[in-house]
Amino acid sequence: MTPVIDALSSAFAELTTPMMLFNVAWATLLGIFVGALPGLTATMGVALLTTLTYSLDRNTAIMVLICMYVGAIYGGSRSAILLNIPGTPASAATALDGFPLVRKGKGSLAMAIATLGSMLGTLVGIAMLVMIAPPLAEAAFGFGSYEFFWLALFGIIISGQLTHSGEPLKGYMAGLIGLSVAMIGSEGIHSFVRFNFGVQQMNGGIELIPAMVGAFGFAEVLFAMTLPAAEMARAKSVPAPLKELFGSVWRYKRTVLESGIIGTLVGIIPGVGEDIGAWGSYAAAKRHSKEREEFGKGSQEGLIAAETGNSAVVPGSLIPTLTLGVPGSASAAVLIAALFLHGVRPGPMIMFDQPDMIYLIAVMLIFATIAMGLFGMALTPLFVKVLQVPRTILMPMVFTLCVIGPYALSQRIFDIWVMFAFGVGGYVLRRLNYPMAPLVLGIILGSLLDKSLRRGLILSNGDITAFFTRPVSAGFAVLITLTILFSIPAVRRFASFKRRRGDANGEDMSAN
Repeated sequence: MTPVIDALSSAFAELTTPMMLFNVAWATLLGIFVGALPGLTATMGVALLTTLTYSLDRNTAIMVLICMYVGAIYGGSRSAILLNIPGTPASAATALDGFPLVRKGKGSLAMAIATLGSMLGTLVGIAMLVMIAPPLAEAAFGFGSYEFFWLALFGIIISGQLTHSGEPLKGYMAGLIGLSVAMIGSEGIHSFVRFNFGVQQMNGGIELIPAMVGAFGFAEVLFAMTLPAAEMARAKSVPAPLKELFGSVWRYKRTVLESGIIGTLVGIIPGVGEDIGAWGSYAAAKRHSKEREEFGKGSQEGLIAAETGNSAVVPGSLIPTLTLGVPGSASAAVLIAALFLHGVRPGPMIMFDQPDMIYLIAVMLIFATIAMGLFGMALTPLFVKVLQVPRTILMPMVFTLCVIGPYALSQRIFDIWVMFAFGVGGYVLRRLNYPMAPLVLGIILGSLLDKSLRRGLILSNGDITAFFTRPVSAGFAVLITLTILFSIPAVRRFASFKRRRGDANGEDMSAN
């Protein structure tokens, strides 16, 4: 434990400078605004800000991006509570009980509970990040090409399965599109150029940042302009009574801890994201609650479960991001691109190459959490004003950033066209109800999957059975097979029928 405390103390000393604290303040505040405005998402905010951090030093750049990520996930609760429109998908569960609380005249209390829940959820996630990430990175040393192939495939499959309830096929197809994009350009072993269609600028592949900015920025602009105007609920700007606030949180301390753990574990699963963390925590809280009939009607327990769960996903998603190089959420996928841009190579070697990085990021998360709490408690009237900014003013500004950002990184006009192409494609996919997270995972993990598959085949002299005989590989293969099988409605119905018949037989035997 002492080396961990020493590492965290060293990280605190390194990051606690006036300029760094200033960066924490503005980046977190900007993140809250981005999350609060319907139509802008955390992924979009991180993608746009990444293009503006190129000239910053490593620690400052990563710090502002993490503050943007933490702030945006929390900021979504503002519009969810006040407008009944989630600022980000992660806040959809928050709206269920937050908005009814405002209708009951408890808007200030609802926003204070959301703030405190988000802080506690993030802190639980940070504690698990510090405990889990180093041993996971050591365990990942035993991974070879076979295991990384299955891990990359598992990330895309599980993302497609979980990010689109009811229609996993659309999730799989989005992942396949992402994989196809990742195959463009020079492959990673022999530098053989593939699928460039005669366009020389595509020889090096599709750059991740323009693709992300297009899929999450320009597409969001197009989508947001079609949303109807929302009616804002009237919330009192007076602070919530501290006794009532802390009393509510203390009464639901078990829910807070449970939601924090669920959110962190959901974050560890590649590509699943904050919205699943929020819904999973909300469902678990409702199942165990003594006041389950209040859920959906202004339940404080439901609100704190949703906010604790989605915020805990942020540090949780950084665990596989840092130790395996496999992002835990769409925002973490963009963050991986930013880490590479600033010289950090996530993966099993991170504890060997940059052993302080995990602890630096844990301290960055703590700073972002403190800033989030201070701003969340103190600036509610300002957030209400920001939510009144018309989209016709906001979206042209975002569009301008979408164009400037990718060009500023590479000075290539081609990257602006890539941004446009992914923006229009992303908008069409969203209109057709395709999830974007598997698409991003496909682009991020495509290279890892491709290189691991071909390296594995080279090592085994083309013998494909080598992918199934190692214990971890075999485990991933079984897991992926079961995931795909249970996404088929007929298989789910058959399994449900067998379970009901088994229960009925058990009851008959008990009666006899």
